[in-house]
Amino acid sequence: MEAVLTHLRGAIERGEYGIGDKLPSEAELCRTLAVSRPVLREALRALQTMGLTVSRTGKGTFVVASAVEDPTFGDYAAGDLLEVRRHIEIPVAGYAARRRTPEDLDHLVHLLERMEQETDTTSWVALDTLFHLSVAQAARNPVFRRVIEEIRDALARQSAFLNELGGRREQSDREHRAIVEALTGGSEQDAVAAMSHHLDRVEHTLTDIMRAARPDRPIDGGTET
Repeated sequence: MEAVLTHLRGAIERGEYGIGDKLPSEAELCRTLAVSRPVLREALRALQTMGLTVSRTGKGTFVVASAVEDPTFGDYAAGDLLEVRRHIEIPVAGYAARRRTPEDLDHLVHLLERMEQETDTTSWVALDTLFHLSVAQAARNPVFRRVIEEIRDALARQSAFLNELGGRREQSDREHRAIVEALTGGSEQDAVAAMSHHLDRVEHTLTDIMRAARPDRPIDGGTET
């Protein structure tokens, strides 16, 4: 899938497909690239997430940009999303370490165990988003949870993107476990450090994905998420 993504992205950035052009049909691309339709569709979703294409029902996939500026997850650019997550989720983890209840911890451990056993990406992504909402809930401030609710769709899209292209699931499970262990220990400092590390790894993985797709040029402005 990464090879297909690199090929299609390169063709767009070299101008083989200009802005407004329609990409060949899925059937034609599958034949040309000798890949299955599920693999092709993953690559097409990644192109859309990067902001290079849009998919129009019944019409096909069209090029809307010639270069990647900043990946978009739902309504939010990747850089904006990460900035908000750092300012919200890191302090939230600290508050949660001080305010969590035994019920909060039981719920988070249950979610973590389900995530570690889950094999379906879609189901895992849903649990991932619920995990972050539950940490916000444990902070005992409804405003924090409302903010996470607002970006829930973007978090899910980002999570799916990172897992499809970056294979982050097992690493993310370990990072989530570290967060839960810090909350269980009641250490605000450890919880803040664990959430900071988690978001650092999210940023690093997205940066690697973007550079792998375009190895000849760094991400514009150094934006990483």
